Amino acid sequence: MNPVNFPAHVALVGLPGSGKSTVGRQLARRLGWPFLDSDQVIEQRIGLSIREFFEREGEEPFRDLEQAVIGQLTAGEPCVLSTGGGAVLRPANREHLQQRSHAIYLHSLPEEVFRRLRHDRNRPLLQVADPLERLRELYAVRDPLYRESARLVVETGRPSVPALVHQIASQLETLGLVTATRQ
Repeated sequence: MNPVNFPAHVALVGLPGSGKSTVGRQLARRLGWPFLDSDQVIEQRIGLSIREFFEREGEEPFRDLEQAVIGQLTAGEPCVLSTGGGAVLRPANREHLQQRSHAIYLHSLPEEVFRRLRHDRNRPLLQVADPLERLRELYAVRDPLYRESARLVVETGRPSVPALVHQIASQLETLGLVTATRQ
């Protein structure tokens, strides 16, 4: 059980491809909590992929929708929440993540993310001539915002997903934010 005065949500932030959804699903399973992915919730609501929405409407309308969804999800029942890579761009989202969740920054260097995503065609901000350079630009802008939003920074470089989940769950337990979790 969580302390009454502490947020009951765990939110994962980080660059696109840092493992937020993969780690989030397994962490939720381990904690016995629901898993929500803000991008999937958005796609369900609009009936389009985020890529299609970006192409039709642009980034700013997407960020408006994302802000509304993150506001709703962080105000709801306890869960593990995977956020979109750019969610921290909006001050309101950073505030919700700080005040309503235990935000964890899955820190990945642009080169690591590029290796994971080099063949992915579904990420609108990476559909450019030089996706590695684009990731470096995103990292330069977003890294300070991820760090501002997060209570915990976890390096994703070498550990396996199960090792990352174990590390995060152990740290949450040590901090007294969750009770002992299932193995």
